[in-house]
Amino acid sequence: MKLDATDQRILRELRNDGRVSNAKLAERVGLSATPCWNRVRALEEAGVIEGYAALLNQKALGLPDTVIIEVKLAKHDERTLDRFGEALADLPEVVEAFLVSGEYDYLIKVAVAGTEGYESFLRRKLYRLPGFQDSRSMFALRCLKRSVSVEP
Repeated sequence: MKLDATDQRILRELRNDGRVSNAKLAERVGLSATPCWNRVRALEEAGVIEGYAALLNQKALGLPDTVIIEVKLAKHDERTLDRFGEALADLPEVVEAFLVSGEYDYLIKVAVAGTEGYESFLRRKLYRLPGFQDSRSMFALRCLKRSVSVEP
C-alpha cells in the first residue's frame, strides 16, 4: 500500500492518541468523518495498522525496573529455536524479545521488581527454558525514549 501525506498524518495522530474519536481525527487531518473512517479501515485492512493498545506504567504495576538480557542457546537447530521462542513469549515479565545475530541469540527486555524480582525471574523462569545456555544482563538506569511504533 502506497501511503500519501494524508495517510501519514492519520498514522501520526493515531500513534500519538489511539483513542482519538473519528470526528476529532478527521478534524486534525483535514478530512470529513466518512473519508477519514474509510482511510483508517483501509490502513487496518492493509496491515499498516496492526492494532491498538493501552500503555501500562510498569512502576504503577509494581515492576519498576527494566533489565535487558542477552541469551545464548546451547543449540541452534530449528526445534530448539522454536521451543525456546515459544516458551519465552509465554513469560509475562518479557516485554520484548528479539532473535538476533551476533554472539548471543536473543535480546530480551523484561520488567521486574528490583534485584530480587530479577533473580527470581532468572532462577525460576529463564534458566529453565528449553535450550538455555548462558546470559548476560544490564539494568536500565533510565528510559530515554519509549515508542510503540515507528513514526510514518
